[in-house]
Amino acid sequence: MSTIAASAVLLLLVVLFLGAGMWIFVGLILVGASALYIVADFDVVRIGTIASKVISSSAVSWELAAIPIFIWMGDIIFRTDISQRLFRGLSPIVARVPGGLLHTNVLGCTIFAAISGSSNATTATVGKITIPELMRRGYDLNLVSGSLAGAGTFGLLIPPSIALIIYGVLAEVSITKLFAAGLMPGIMMALLYSGYIIIVTFLRPGVEPRSQERPAIGDMLRGALELLPIVILMMVVLGSIYSGLATPSEAAAVGVACTILIVVLTRQFSLAMIVESLMATIRISAMICILIAAASFLSAAIAFMQLPLQLTQSMADLNLSPYGVLAILALLYIVLGMFIDGTSMTVMTVPIAVPLIVQAGFDPIWFGVFLVIMIELSALTPPVGLNLYILQGLTSAAMGRTIVAALPFFLLLCVGTVLLVAFPQIALWLPGKL
Repeated sequence: MSTIAASAVLLLLVVLFLGAGMWIFVGLILVGASALYIVADFDVVRIGTIASKVISSSAVSWELAAIPIFIWMGDIIFRTDISQRLFRGLSPIVARVPGGLLHTNVLGCTIFAAISGSSNATTATVGKITIPELMRRGYDLNLVSGSLAGAGTFGLLIPPSIALIIYGVLAEVSITKLFAAGLMPGIMMALLYSGYIIIVTFLRPGVEPRSQERPAIGDMLRGALELLPIVILMMVVLGSIYSGLATPSEAAAVGVACTILIVVLTRQFSLAMIVESLMATIRISAMICILIAAASFLSAAIAFMQLPLQLTQSMADLNLSPYGVLAILALLYIVLGMFIDGTSMTVMTVPIAVPLIVQAGFDPIWFGVFLVIMIELSALTPPVGLNLYILQGLTSAAMGRTIVAALPFFLLLCVGTVLLVAFPQIALWLPGKL
């Protein structure tokens, strides 16, 4: 079967099964099995053998162990007063900067992302504290919700990132290097957001209250003390990974132990909280891991069909430049992001996208960061942009206003993407030092 015909059959199967509203992991398995039967002419017994081997082997991958542990760490933090400590600690530090406490959204999400790994958790946890406080003080609603919408996506990019772990497992690249690759782009985006807030404050002074308290040095020192447990947790988790002392899975286990210790020392520990966080972790982890197992089978099916090789050859025949290939993939991800969540988008596309970008000459570590930024864009695009729904729930504003508020930060993410493409060392410099 020709490349175009095989691709058309695969696309039709995706639309048929996933469009029918069935669970995504079931749909992915059915797409893979049906494609092997129709395109590769495999019999049912052989398909079943392949599925059992691939799914069982992918389900016991050591790298996957980091996912539930990091999720558990983030869920425990979500149930504590960490977000309140973040706000109290950051407020006196940023109060003198143009834009004032609006920067607590950006910096709060940046720091929380480094101990969470989840975009939705970052947005909801930081937002439940900052939004009521900033609105009470008279800050502009659009800038409050827009900055939180954009900065909340840092949970996908700044390590420990669940999205980067999923990509690393599927693309078979070093998760430690992926974590290192995500750090500098995450800081770059935080600087772009804070810079935008400063510029808007100069152009439109009314976005922040006119009379603001000028914190004393003592207030700033007390704020730093509030941040100390969070900073220690970040240093323990990320420092152990970047120093080579621990794998991401081992660092996650150390992070959970430190988190529980912090919870005990701050007198917030309870068995009920631990049980609730474990149950939530099991639900989320099971969903992610079964998606990865189903995607691994789909990836194997696509490989048996030799579709990545054929598509790579077809792209070469079209004489597209490497940036032309990247532009096509970027457009595909933006469109997909309007209709499916980031995890599903990743597991569905990595098997085909990675061979294409490697053939085009891009580093797969760099592409992992690029892909995560594409997922960040999808979190801000209706109708499935989850961050938009979280913000609407927190602000009670109309969805249209929430979308408009998030638009400048969506465009800043696009600017960040262009910078990442123009200067790939933003992502590749730190991994090169490991």
